[in-house]
Amino acid sequence: MPARPVPEELLPWACRSLGASGAGGCLRVVAGDASNRRYFRITLAGRDYIVVEAPPATENNRAFLQVLELLAAAGVRVPALYAADLERGFLLLEDLGDRLLLPALDQATVDQYYQRALDILQQMAAVDASALSLPAYDATLLEEELDRFPAWFARSLLDYSPAADEQRLFASLWRKLVESALEQPKVLVHRDFHSRNLMLPADGTLAVIDFQDAVVGPVTYDLVSLLRDCYIRWPGDRVRGWALGYRDRLVAAGLLEPVADEQFLRWFDWMGLQRHIKVLGTFARLCLRDGKPQYLDDLPLVITYVEGVLDQYAGSEAVFADFRAWQRERLAPLIAAQAWSRAS
Repeated sequence: MPARPVPEELLPWACRSLGASGAGGCLRVVAGDASNRRYFRITLAGRDYIVVEAPPATENNRAFLQVLELLAAAGVRVPALYAADLERGFLLLEDLGDRLLLPALDQATVDQYYQRALDILQQMAAVDASALSLPAYDATLLEEELDRFPAWFARSLLDYSPAADEQRLFASLWRKLVESALEQPKVLVHRDFHSRNLMLPADGTLAVIDFQDAVVGPVTYDLVSLLRDCYIRWPGDRVRGWALGYRDRLVAAGLLEPVADEQFLRWFDWMGLQRHIKVLGTFARLCLRDGKPQYLDDLPLVITYVEGVLDQYAGSEAVFADFRAWQRERLAPLIAAQAWSRAS
């Protein structure tokens, strides 16, 4: 996709907001994300700031500001806001640096970093979800996300058009996953809580970004986003241990009623399956609609997660077995022929 021009008023606006003339100032591109937002760094009087262009037609900037204030009040480290022009979609934020959590993760560091991330999730779980004026992660939204899989991953990316009986199979699986999500206790959900949206600023904290799509939803959603991250994988026994340890934290803090290991892990696994089926469609859409082919490189790991949960529950849930058999017969050969699959 051709890059849209940087608005001429963005730099002067940022400078005026900081009470600076802007002489000698310039906007330097900072790596972006999956949205239409664009990030720039500006240095004025020896200090760096982040200038954001977030087109109001596609980006919910009011929600961004609302959630930023909410998270900050809960004690979560988020970038400070210095100025906002909602009409034009301009934001001026604290510069948290360039250190994402992902490159810092290895076998030696992951426990300490994940415990800090779980601290953040506990802070978010302590927020009174019933008092939040945020959208609900309801059946409509959960199903819309799942429907990206046949529309974008199967049809658009793999050129496979599911027949009516296959669509019925999808609907049966979707129903199971949505019911499991909706029966869980509700908390404040970031909705993309993973190692590329957690940052390591120079002050030694762990900071959260990209939170504008926050909702009120299932207690395991952000947990599985972190522990079954689309960009890095950990052994299953460690993941289960972290998940149950977080359950224990919430119970001890009075934020969750006691729930058996088997029940909590089923919530966790099925929530992950919903998320990763959605991600297959979302990453395909990012490539085909938004011109961001780099997301295809992450599909093999997401497929591995999907297959793992289907295999785990195929013996007790017929629809899981049927979907896994369909995936092996119909999609697996098409996936194997893709350049992004062979490169993995």
